[in-house]
Amino acid sequence: MALIEVQLLMPANQLDAWSDAVLAAGAVSVAIEDEDSDTEDEVAVYGEPGLPRADPGWRNNRVCVLIEESADLGAVLETVSRSLGQDPPAILHRKRLDDCDWVRQTQSQFAPICVGRIWIVPSWHEPPQPGACNVRIDPGVAFGTGTHPTTRLCLAWLDQHLVPGSSVLDYGCGSGILSICAAMLGAAEVVGVDIDEQAVLTARSNAQRNAVPARYTCPEELARRAPSSFDLVIANILANPIVLLAPTLVRHLKPCGSIVLSGILERQVDAVLAAYRLADPDLRLSTFGTDEGWVGIVGIRGLG
Repeated sequence: MALIEVQLLMPANQLDAWSDAVLAAGAVSVAIEDEDSDTEDEVAVYGEPGLPRADPGWRNNRVCVLIEESADLGAVLETVSRSLGQDPPAILHRKRLDDCDWVRQTQSQFAPICVGRIWIVPSWHEPPQPGACNVRIDPGVAFGTGTHPTTRLCLAWLDQHLVPGSSVLDYGCGSGILSICAAMLGAAEVVGVDIDEQAVLTARSNAQRNAVPARYTCPEELARRAPSSFDLVIANILANPIVLLAPTLVRHLKPCGSIVLSGILERQVDAVLAAYRLADPDLRLSTFGTDEGWVGIVGIRGLG
């Protein structure tokens, strides 16, 4: 099935209504990009659960709409414009996309990723170094493929600092990538937790694929199905939930244990440090790395 891709220029206050309406009118997909990307006018926009978003979009939004070639693009745009009571948006670009193997094309975007001794290898690739720590993870509905800076920061920390035989809690486990890596690097007890049931199922499947004995559950079941405290607590989420979870995560940390936090932007570091100093004044906190504006924080707990 051949498709037509049309790129529209749209103000931020029209994005949600236009996206919903054009999908309802028969579009195959809608994607929103920064028209100023890779220029000096590019602006990073981040959203985070529990916090209002300061800007609903970029200053100049490029909306990429895919529609079947047999559809009347002009009629679709006219229908959407009329239903919203707005003028049609400016068309930046239009092109025909030939039919292709979309699965294979998507897979080609995910190559093996190396972080220290760790290789994250999708199932359609052979491990580049068979004797390395090769973790089989495919892109899916749960966060964690190794491509995001926050995940890379955590992988690098695990590669350099994980103590074999330690117990590990991966809070907000997503795909299970961090807990699986910890198990493959020698952790003796590995537990993953996520509020998303689908993530828990995905992590269990990935652990089975990688033949590691990691266990996964929801937060409510954590106390009943796992040790109460761990040598390492790692959380790669976002700054707001990391701050809110400070008492919970610290409570699961053993004396002399380490806590690794990721998903934190540079401007959010001070707030996270303050929350964890308040949760446990004995935590010796510091940053351990930055990647594309994201920062990793590590805390070492005293004997108490």
